[in-house]
Amino acid sequence: MADTAHQRGPLPPHAEVVIVGGGVIGSSVAFHLAEAGVGVLLLERDALASGSSGKPIGGVRAQFSDPLNVALGARSLTRYADFASRPGGDIGLRRVGYLFLLPTDADVELFRHSVAMQNAQGVPSRIIDMDEALRLCPYIDRSRYAAAAYSPEDGWAYPERVVAGYVTAAQRLGAQVRTGCAVEEIVVANGGITAVVTSRGTVSTGAVVCSTGAWSERIGQMVGVDLPVVPVRRQIAFSPPLSPRPPVIPFTIDFGTTLYFHNAGEGLLMGIADPAQAVGFERGYDETWLPLLHDSAARCCPSLADMEVERGWAGLYEMTPDHNALLGEAASVDRFLYATGFSGHGFVQAPAVGEVVRDLYTGRAPFVDVSPFSADRFSRSAAVSEANII
Repeated sequence: MADTAHQRGPLPPHAEVVIVGGGVIGSSVAFHLAEAGVGVLLLERDALASGSSGKPIGGVRAQFSDPLNVALGARSLTRYADFASRPGGDIGLRRVGYLFLLPTDADVELFRHSVAMQNAQGVPSRIIDMDEALRLCPYIDRSRYAAAAYSPEDGWAYPERVVAGYVTAAQRLGAQVRTGCAVEEIVVANGGITAVVTSRGTVSTGAVVCSTGAWSERIGQMVGVDLPVVPVRRQIAFSPPLSPRPPVIPFTIDFGTTLYFHNAGEGLLMGIADPAQAVGFERGYDETWLPLLHDSAARCCPSLADMEVERGWAGLYEMTPDHNALLGEAASVDRFLYATGFSGHGFVQAPAVGEVVRDLYTGRAPFVDVSPFSADRFSRSAAVSEANII
């Protein structure tokens, strides 16, 4: 990171905007605001990318089940493809595609509707038969699936490199960054923000952006804004180098079990959502999760069922009730903006979200209407956003 030593320096007395949370969302917001000439202070209580953004590999895609998520994902894919030139840095982007394996005819019909909507927005996804799916990913048991959905422009990259690229560029543009600096209070007077109190002092400001992921509910409470985000642990496992070395495969997901796997160096990465996982901030890796992984692999990709696990990793998803993001500006507190609750899709959508927050702050119209992701949708009598299912 640029100016790493300065990240532990004293707080400035004032900042035009204080961004709370130094993960991929906060760093994207910092870059886009700084690029627009806004004075930015990015605060992180630990180290940059130490929360959910610390995951070893993150998927990037535009295959979603609703138009707003598709728009955010597609825009972000374009920005990730151009990351080396703006903001700069090698993020290890691999556009190997996303492959959703569909167990039933009902799943196929559901995805046909999503693919049609995605195609209307320029996403080259399609339904494919299992012959083609097997050519793309030779590990799968084709007999278990009715068909698959595939988009060749999706893929994966390295979140920590994305955070580094955004932060380095933001600092070059004048943004200030402070790590090891926990927010303890946001001072509100006459309906507006006046200061942020931290573990290392107080900075005056008239605007705050909350991008603290799984920890966002507490930040919202400081200003009386309900941000309904809960933390849920997710775990992944890495194989040792395999012989023969795995072919290049898509980011492959069993829609029935949520099992997923893709290349990682000379081996594979595998993960699955544990339906028994309790809500909480536990981030320790727990090997008792492995039987669930192996049992699901035995059904999806039998040749990987006994794959040796060399190491594992655990992190937090920031979940909302409908699995959609909280993205917007509070109506009850002037200049309190939030970009959180992405339910596993924060890395996917981070570049576009940085643009949206920049535009909301500067009074521009964002490239897409994000009002369906307003945090107050859960308290309104009107129907909330359609639940995101993929």
